[in-house]
Amino acid sequence: METRERADAARNRAKVLSAAAELFAAGDPRSVTMEDIARAADIGRGTLYRRYPDVASVAAALLDEHERRLQEELLHGAPPLGPGAPPIERLTAFYAALVDLLDAHGHLVLGAETGQKRFTVGAYGFWRAHVLVLLRESRAADPEALVDSLLAPLAPEVFLQQRAQGVTPDRIKAALGRLASVLPVT
Repeated sequence: METRERADAARNRAKVLSAAAELFAAGDPRSVTMEDIARAADIGRGTLYRRYPDVASVAAALLDEHERRLQEELLHGAPPLGPGAPPIERLTAFYAALVDLLDAHGHLVLGAETGQKRFTVGAYGFWRAHVLVLLRESRAADPEALVDSLLAPLAPEVFLQQRAQGVTPDRIKAALGRLASVLPVT
């Protein structure tokens, strides 16, 4: 049986997500604390902690909708992002789509998926599985050893560092497209 969210809980969730989105966008998301979020949302810390155990959980909740949309495109969208295109074209399209996601929501990704946390969130597992399938389809040599290396340039810290150095999203997409085109195949 599905339980409905109480009206006050729904209001508090909306306040938390709105306040957190503003805080994450305003500065370094890694410096945002649960206290900051509770204060900005004008709710008690206990109320915040009942729904979200930590700041990364709040960032993940904000990011979830955007990542789900991309996952749906990968599974059911038009080629080359969706099924039907050759694996290397799909990998290039995936890189471009993830660069767009990072460019639009990098502050949220940085808040939710930094360091070791990156490997434990569901989205990384999905991205990894997708790239692994593409590597296997392309008959790339040792796909299990290669998959995380191909995702490493999309780590939020790497992406945001490149952007801070003035590298445009288009240049990053082009570089990643070149990387995809030189995959070692058997």
